[in-house]
Amino acid sequence: MSTPSIQRPTTTAFFVQAAVSFGLSLVALVIGIAKLPVGAWERGFLALGLVFVVSSAFTLAKCIRDRQEVVEVTNRVDKARIDKLLIEQDVFKPGV
Repeated sequence: MSTPSIQRPTTTAFFVQAAVSFGLSLVALVIGIAKLPVGAWERGFLALGLVFVVSSAFTLAKCIRDRQEVVEVTNRVDKARIDKLLIEQDVFKPGV
């Protein structure tokens, strides 16, 4: 049986760093698409691709998080069942 992982809380500094990094990269890419020497159709295609990539990245991150939470909850339930079984066992019971 695997032991449940210990989840450390995310620090505020890490959260801010991740948010700022995401924002800067998104702004830089939008500016890059806007400054490209191409027509409106090409810019629109690249912008649509950017929207699709960003939304699918958020969806993937959510799916990974949800799967991890299910595993952790399952591990906790299994541990609680084992603990209950061990508590119910009377080692001083004669016979059997």
